[in-house]
Amino acid sequence: MTVSLTDPIFQDADKAREHLEAQRWPEGPVCPHCGCTGEEHITAIKGARSRPSAAHPEGVERKGLYQCNACRQQFTVTVGTVFERSKVPLNKWLLATFLLSSSKKGMSAHQLHRMLGVTYKTAWFMFHRIREAMRDGDDGYKDGGLGGPGKTVEADETYVGGKQKNKAFKDVPPKKVVISLVERGGKVRSTHVATVTSDTLKKVLFEQVSRKSELMTDSAQYYRPLGWQFARHRTVNHSINEYVRGDDHTNTIESFFGILKRGIMGSYHHVSPEHLKRYLAEFDFRYNYRKETDTVRYSAALKGISGKRLTYRRIGELGAA
Repeated sequence: MTVSLTDPIFQDADKAREHLEAQRWPEGPVCPHCGCTGEEHITAIKGARSRPSAAHPEGVERKGLYQCNACRQQFTVTVGTVFERSKVPLNKWLLATFLLSSSKKGMSAHQLHRMLGVTYKTAWFMFHRIREAMRDGDDGYKDGGLGGPGKTVEADETYVGGKQKNKAFKDVPPKKVVISLVERGGKVRSTHVATVTSDTLKKVLFEQVSRKSELMTDSAQYYRPLGWQFARHRTVNHSINEYVRGDDHTNTIESFFGILKRGIMGSYHHVSPEHLKRYLAEFDFRYNYRKETDTVRYSAALKGISGKRLTYRRIGELGAA
């Protein structure tokens, strides 16, 4: 199935719910509380309504409500996902997910707030929830998830933030350090660290890259005590304007950094350290699905919504970005 901006699932909340149910439960509803499935355990509740309120004295019909006969808990398709307990219509959630998945350099919360007709605060929070769905998780690449025998992994670091020469009335905050690892022809994984040292690099490299890989870096000294522990360590010396020597180069990771910086400076302008990991997850996600269609990227993002929660109180304590 091909999804486009004119698709009914982005216009109608009921069609959006049916679409998400088909995506999450291809073989029928599954209780998020105990994991039960099948008609003998799950019952669809018809005609249920929410509690009366001033705006809706008779309550609102709760479509797509189910009850598990094993644990006696009620649930909908959004329970146990990043969409849970949201008052934003589900069709707007799906549209926001599609837009963020298909925008090569990202999309600002201001633009989403104009397109969806929600407040900027709501749009900002929606995008952070969707970025959380795009994250592999802190353990997603452990035990050498990148590289392997005969494969090359490029490693490099970059600095994200504004320039002092562009300041208006106050000093620009210190730049944030990002270490990225990219398998040639494969995936990328980016990590925000406080500083670049052999110790911080050791943790990032050893947890995410197979030791059987060939490691490709520049000539920075903090890679030297680590490189010998891989199948081979190759370098290029940027300080003498050496960027390519045969098959030795870091052009793959530099290309990714170009997209990352253009997206942050062009779309987001400022990213706080507390939320940088989610922005990195967004750019990693799109790069890892760069060869796929917008529909495939959108479907992959929906697969990541389960088992994750991000409340506004929790994210608000960290500060806006």
